[in-house]
Amino acid sequence: MTKHTYASIVPLIGGETIAMENVFGKRPEYILSYSPFAANDSQLLAHYNNEVPYHVIDEGSTNVKYVDVVNAVCPCAGLSSLSPSASTDNKNNDWMVESAKYVLNNVKPKVFWGENAPRLASKMGKPIVEKLREIAKETGYIMSLYKTKSKLHGLGQTRDRSFYFFWKGDQIPHLSFFRRPNEKIEDTIRNAFVSDDDPMNALTNSNTPSEDPFYKYVLEVIEGGITHKEFHDRIEKTINPMDHIENNGIKYAEVAEWMTENGYERQAARCMKVHKKLESGGNVMRKLTEIPKDYIGAFVGHMPSSLTHPDEDRYLTIRECLAIMKMPSDFQLNGGKKNLNMICQNVPVSTAEDMAQDILKWLDGKLDSRHAQFAVFDNKKQTIQYEEEQQTLEAFI
Repeated sequence: MTKHTYASIVPLIGGETIAMENVFGKRPEYILSYSPFAANDSQLLAHYNNEVPYHVIDEGSTNVKYVDVVNAVCPCAGLSSLSPSASTDNKNNDWMVESAKYVLNNVKPKVFWGENAPRLASKMGKPIVEKLREIAKETGYIMSLYKTKSKLHGLGQTRDRSFYFFWKGDQIPHLSFFRRPNEKIEDTIRNAFVSDDDPMNALTNSNTPSEDPFYKYVLEVIEGGITHKEFHDRIEKTINPMDHIENNGIKYAEVAEWMTENGYERQAARCMKVHKKLESGGNVMRKLTEIPKDYIGAFVGHMPSSLTHPDEDRYLTIRECLAIMKMPSDFQLNGGKKNLNMICQNVPVSTAEDMAQDILKWLDGKLDSRHAQFAVFDNKKQTIQYEEEQQTLEAFI
């Protein structure tokens, strides 16, 4: 257990905070938040048996003590490429600014860090970064950004993310780069089981994957009548039935005929709409059953209820969804299936652990630092750009 202390602000269900706990060897001194996030925060508080002090800033609970590190997971919908309302001036971005003002002016830790969408380190994020840098300058801090994706940290999902750091003083630590081989997503799912009486064994989707008409067409027509497990063993990477149909050069007008013959009138009509759209050069949504192999895309949106087990002809359990985000095996998602999206609005624990390890090294004087006002670390390209090497912020992003 380290001698250093930490706290969390807007932790949501707690992936990043649990990463800090794993690295620092103890629970946070306290948790800070705002009332709009109470439902998400309650999941982490329950995990800690409500034994960690909880302060709601906008309700006047602001008498907090100093800690060495504060971590945050402010909402990222304002900059997320997965959000239709993403924009520089989206109100969700205000939480990054407000939490930074509060932490740097009141707690004054040695390090304040958080996670956000990859666009924070892009042109869209430039106005927000400028606001954050101004706050840093006023409070005696300097900033760095870190661009990465979860697969590089050993996860079976590829999801671009960015981390932002405020460092007290005038030196920016040289953060590590990572190229861990990813754990296969099918192994993550297989290894998720805890016990027969685990409440999180509830299915996210009670339907049977092979009964999905599009997947049934793949199994029976394209693949000659095989099982779900046999199909999983044949594929080389994660795929959904529509992609498999198209990869085999089959037109949806042909699929529509089979759908009609087998009593799937609604799906037949959809096939004809898809056929016309694709033939005219358009595109269509393909949010349906996903069969996992090697790694998946971002675990958001339809994925928790559409991803199948690799071997069993079923969709995932809540426990398996939690395991994909590397949440502890004793973590309980209160509210069950209706709160599935809270798992998605989270930081994979193991990704955040890599960041937390470097923070601990820096606190212990074991990480090289450099005088600079700003830096961008790109783990995907394994490059670093420091402000004095560039004329403008735009050169970084």
